Amino acid sequence: MWYFAWMLGVSMAILLAIVNTMMCDAKACAVIKEEPCDKH
Repeated sequence: MWYFAWMLGVSMAILLAIVNTMMCDAKACAVIKEEPCDKH
């Protein structure tokens, strides 16, 4: 059942990357309070 461990590891790595990106964006938004962060 190596494929189960492989899928679990890949999904955890993707989840960690998503959470890391969201935390970095939240820290950047906390520094700049005057401007809204949703500028697309």
